[in-house]
Amino acid sequence: MEMELTTPQPRIRTFLEMVKFSHTIFALPFALMAALLAADGLPSIWKVLWIIIAMAGARTGAMGANRLLDTEIDARNPRTKDRALPAGLIDAKQVLLLTCLSYLIFIFAAAMLNSFCLLLAPYIIMMLTAYSVAKRYTIYTHYVLGFCLGLAPIGAWIAVTGSLALTPLVLGFAVGCWVSGFDLLYSLQDIEFDLGEGLHSIPATIGIEQTLTLARKLHLGMLGALFFIYLITPSLGWLFLLALLAVATMLHYEHELLSPTDLTKIDTAFFTVNGYISITIFVVSALDIFAG
Repeated sequence: MEMELTTPQPRIRTFLEMVKFSHTIFALPFALMAALLAADGLPSIWKVLWIIIAMAGARTGAMGANRLLDTEIDARNPRTKDRALPAGLIDAKQVLLLTCLSYLIFIFAAAMLNSFCLLLAPYIIMMLTAYSVAKRYTIYTHYVLGFCLGLAPIGAWIAVTGSLALTPLVLGFAVGCWVSGFDLLYSLQDIEFDLGEGLHSIPATIGIEQTLTLARKLHLGMLGALFFIYLITPSLGWLFLLALLAVATMLHYEHELLSPTDLTKIDTAFFTVNGYISITIFVVSALDIFAG
């Protein structure tokens, strides 16, 4: 007999799918990399734990807000109409509760890290939530998303040191370029829908071919920023350079999966390849830092 959605396990699974919890893999490894660089080794276990909790809270809150604000749009989009909210699998009040609770967890985690993190927390929440409405007003939504995820390594550095520096800013820029680039690729699926709904996006404005070119340039910007971090960070050595070569290869593969006439492999390019990229950078950075 098939299990009802009202039982706890399927309901939790539905919530996790709604907020794309698995996509935390994109920014979290870069946040942990920044924490290792800030500490020039392993920060205290409590710092790491609260950084992870803060990341999970902020991202879950942002995704909850995004799903709430986009419910009507998602219901009209053939690609997203089966998502939990437009399909009626989850009540909007439950998602609002999840969103508020997640943001409160984020604020509490920020307070547990240091006073600077707590001071910044409300502004982070405003920026994360602003992404959810950006597509209604500007074509640069992809850059807004990149900026939001680029805050992850910056926040982790502040969590460890209580201050800012050049390294996390450059790492945040690298993440911003990377995320903006692959969000452009992912948005190619919705060109016709965005045009029909009057929603703003770069792909709907400049077309598929120019979008692919712009995404490549952004990913080159990511590689350049990561190489600059190598140059200014003594604890990163030849292993990190090998990782950059591997990342460059994966990015090339990601772009080879797509063409103006064939976008069928967007899911592979978006999730699988980029998941490997973030994990590779973090693992190799950790090895380099501890080996040094």
